Amino acid sequence: ENFPGFPNGVQGPELVQLARKQAERFGARFLTDIATAFRQLPHGFEISFSSSKKLQTKALIIATGASARWLGVPGEEQYKGRGVTTCATCDGFFFRGKEVIVIGGGDSAMEEATFLTKFATKVTVIHRKSDLRASKIMQERAKQNPKIHLLFDAVVAEILGDGKKVTGVQLKNLKTGQAQEFRCDGVFLAIGHVPNTATFVGKINRDELGYIIADKWMHTNMPGVFAAGDVADKRFRQAITAAGMGCMAAMEAEKWLVDQGD
Repeated sequence: ENFPGFPNGVQGPELVQLARKQAERFGARFLTDIATAFRQLPHGFEISFSSSKKLQTKALIIATGASARWLGVPGEEQYKGRGVTTCATCDGFFFRGKEVIVIGGGDSAMEEATFLTKFATKVTVIHRKSDLRASKIMQERAKQNPKIHLLFDAVVAEILGDGKKVTGVQLKNLKTGQAQEFRCDGVFLAIGHVPNTATFVGKINRDELGYIIADKWMHTNMPGVFAAGDVADKRFRQAITAAGMGCMAAMEAEKWLVDQGD
């Protein structure tokens, strides 16, 4: 719903296929595999894949994204996309007039909760500790919103549903051990993301959270290697911002190759 050019919305997989067909029309080639190793060569780079294939390149754009952290509790997998989600910006609209919960205690959780009040009638933030980790200003903003309710010292032990959609969660109080069923229509996870950068550890500079460090032109510490999208962006994490970063990285990679005489 939040990618421009599609007034009726577009499914993520469909958007990917459309972009792929457009790229293929201009000569792009695709290799579907899992990158397992990366090394620098005298005049380029080599990537190894799980299929034992190897690919050499003169320039590389890393756009491996970041994976949302999941709870790993019963019902979570079953109701992904049917009430369980990790993106309020993407899915909040579908919960208009509903009651939802947000799991987390940091700035992201407060941002998600505040955003969801545009649609939901009630937003309950569930945090496993007694105090929020969010910045003071984000906490105050959430506490002053009449639609937001805070529930501390609790974790979701199970996500409940009717087979088609989420109907609630099973909560556990960490202080008393008491369990309770909590009714809700949606579960939004805001417990962080894990950037997919394991292949580049020790070679490409990363920050303390594992995100690749790139300058404003998408350059990494290694000349000829660029980064784009959620693998280098822990703030916005939107398809449109990732697309913009990808465009910047592509143009910079082309310029870099020209400067090398390629």
